[in-house]
Amino acid sequence: MNLSIVFSYLLGLFILYLVARLLLIPLRVIARLLINGIIGGLLLAAFNLVGSYFGLYLAINPITVLVAGLLGVPGVLLLAAVRYIVIGG
Repeated sequence: MNLSIVFSYLLGLFILYLVARLLLIPLRVIARLLINGIIGGLLLAAFNLVGSYFGLYLAINPITVLVAGLLGVPGVLLLAAVRYIVIGG
């Protein structure tokens, strides 16, 4: 077997490895956003359940879900504060 063929195969495998790494990184980010979005939706649903006794409600849409998912409980409190400031009591 010719040495240049072996190096060509090794270079091809290395390039395939790099392309696979570049494609997996965005999938991890998308998976993390999806998981955070689900957690944010659950936090907003819990806030709406408890807040219904006090007349508080936050809309559940993609923006609020991602804010609540990325920031957690402080994100939900931030959304409630922004709603209170913009809309009022």
